[in-house]
Amino acid sequence: MTTDLRHETGTTAPSTDGLILHELQTEHGVLRCHETGDGPPLLFLHGSGPGVTGLRNFAGILPAFARHFRCLVLEFPGFGVSDPTDLHPMQAGIQAVGDLMNGLGLDSVDIIGNSMGGFIGTRYAIAEPERVRRLVTMGGMGVNLFSSSPAEGINLLMAFTEDPTKERLVQWLQSMVYDQSLVTEEMIEQRWEQATDPDTLKSARKMYSRTAMQGAAAAAAASDAAPSWAQLHRLKAKTLITWGRDDRVSPLDGILVPLRTIPDVEVHIFPNCGHWAMIEQKEAFESTVLSFLRRKEADK
Repeated sequence: MTTDLRHETGTTAPSTDGLILHELQTEHGVLRCHETGDGPPLLFLHGSGPGVTGLRNFAGILPAFARHFRCLVLEFPGFGVSDPTDLHPMQAGIQAVGDLMNGLGLDSVDIIGNSMGGFIGTRYAIAEPERVRRLVTMGGMGVNLFSSSPAEGINLLMAFTEDPTKERLVQWLQSMVYDQSLVTEEMIEQRWEQATDPDTLKSARKMYSRTAMQGAAAAAAASDAAPSWAQLHRLKAKTLITWGRDDRVSPLDGILVPLRTIPDVEVHIFPNCGHWAMIEQKEAFESTVLSFLRRKEADK
């Protein structure tokens, strides 16, 4: 239940004009969200990893989407912007989506989710089918069928989380992209400062330490509940899955189960592209996703 809503002029994203910061005081702590643009509500859900924020994931594409949508970039708890919680970051993220929508009085939204944000958006859309009209994901949805698991990028992420060094951070960042020139000194320094914050690192270890990963795998094996990928047939929202062909974090074979089981799904694969499709293939991503979200066909 939200009890307070405060607006401030956004100074957190100087590259994005007209940004507003929402700070929602919820029973789970302060939840922060950035807003720009006008139109139907479009919720952006960021991924995980060292030094991530919603704005670092999405600032580059916000101007294109803000011409058509009221863009809301949620900062998940546990990543150094919104208040941390005691929950696992995935659980906290699903809870945060509901808190944000209730706090802003949103009946339904479209969602763009990157990696972990795609998982969270999918799970929320399955649980609350009337509240998600269309869903766009970038990598990370599904299950590896042919490639090894954990994938290269996840192994590098676990290595950094357990023993954070700048060298390990660079190795992980390089696994995220096809074009290595995107990993700049500025990116490394920004990510390093936030990733090594004690609260942020504590949250990351709930998700990406080897102990946490092994515990999650053991719990899943012992549970009678269906895994997330086996529930995709319940997804009612029209869905667009986007993926980088050269993704080393979520290999491309993960697309096969969602492609065959989601009732209303489309797929777009970007060449010469790693895990950050919205960054490495910015113009193509904007064109593809805007076409999907703005299509006038009748919803089923």
